[in-house]
Amino acid sequence: MKTYPRVLTIAGSDSGGGAGIQADIKSISATGSYAASAITAVTVQNTLGVEAVHPVPVGIIAAQIRCVLSDIGADAIKIGMLHSAEVVLTVRTELRDAVRKGWLERPVNIVLDPVMVSTSGHRLIENDAIRVLSRELLPMARVITPNIPEAEILAGVRIHSQEDLPAIARKLSNNGTVSVLLKAGHLTEDTLTDVFYNAETDHILELTQRRLQTPNTHGTGCTLSSAFASYLAQGLSLDDAARAATGYIHGAIVSGAGYQIGHGHGPVDHFYRTR
Repeated sequence: MKTYPRVLTIAGSDSGGGAGIQADIKSISATGSYAASAITAVTVQNTLGVEAVHPVPVGIIAAQIRCVLSDIGADAIKIGMLHSAEVVLTVRTELRDAVRKGWLERPVNIVLDPVMVSTSGHRLIENDAIRVLSRELLPMARVITPNIPEAEILAGVRIHSQEDLPAIARKLSNNGTVSVLLKAGHLTEDTLTDVFYNAETDHILELTQRRLQTPNTHGTGCTLSSAFASYLAQGLSLDDAARAATGYIHGAIVSGAGYQIGHGHGPVDHFYRTR
């Protein structure tokens, strides 16, 4: 019998469908893998913004992770919105236990997207959760995918230009043990160059695309990190997965620019390759 490359996404739900678990499942599916999920929070949101966040009890979060990994397993794990320190510690404990029980093989392909603020500017994580995330969960990841505001918070420095990115990516690598895809989208240049620091080869890979002026950028971080996890689940190397994931999200943004969904920041076109 055949099997699928399997990805478990641990993240919050977006009722508008453009980000969070919904974007993750679309992205993982569109890039050729099987998506399972553990929902950490239910958000009330649309293209205009986040109106409310309802946390899922940590016992239910833990049970979702155990239930999926004990039966289906996973070739990669994407981690997104973890709004509190308690949730961060719960996810850390469950993933450690899964490795100990043999449900996950080493090295574990964990892609951590340190979600902190929504596209509309709504804060999605508590301050103490950021500290615990940096100390307890980030070192477990194989890859982290911060944008510039997230990188500034994690590194404790301001990023002023494209030239700052390689040094910041290395700074975020947990002493060279975690690879870092630092996204350049918040800079103002017409040409965007994401920087991927491959901690396993101590090499910097620059991934350049032309900026596209479009409001349809809701869920780009979720989509990119999920695609990265999907490609790692399929056995691609870190550099090849970084290239494939950034190529996929760029294509989704280009295709999605021609659509209107809602009245604010619309989604990307996750399934542009099938249209």
